[in-house]
Amino acid sequence: MRLTRYTDFAMRVLLYLGRQPDRLCSIAEIARAYGISQNHLMKVINDLVNAGYLASVRGRNGGIRLARPPAEISVGALIRHTEDDFDLVGCAGCIIAPACGLTSMLDEALQAFMAVLDGYTLADVLARRGDFLPLLHPTGRGPEQPAGPAG
Repeated sequence: MRLTRYTDFAMRVLLYLGRQPDRLCSIAEIARAYGISQNHLMKVINDLVNAGYLASVRGRNGGIRLARPPAEISVGALIRHTEDDFDLVGCAGCIIAPACGLTSMLDEALQAFMAVLDGYTLADVLARRGDFLPLLHPTGRGPEQPAGPAG
């Protein structure tokens, strides 16, 4: 199974915000950090706000943040929200689909895949490895760290 870029962007946004729970972040900041299109990201973020994953604060000092703690955000639920086609193979148009055993096996595999993801939260993903924020910036600094002496 291959997840869409939309889901990829949604996970990236949640990871970024999950690493910085005490501040509001801008869409432009996140787009720059990942080197992705701000226009594409705006669509994803708007959807995540409407779905209750993110909270948006308008105004001069506004931005976005997680709408709930990372431990309450299910990876499986997020993927179900962002993906609209879970068919592993296009069996619907196949003439032998009613008698084919592969269809039920693929359905079982997909259910197992989603069951694994249902067992994880955003907090689990954030805890899996070290801090990735320094990796997002060409200078190796996080977004809130001042530049040190050149050398």
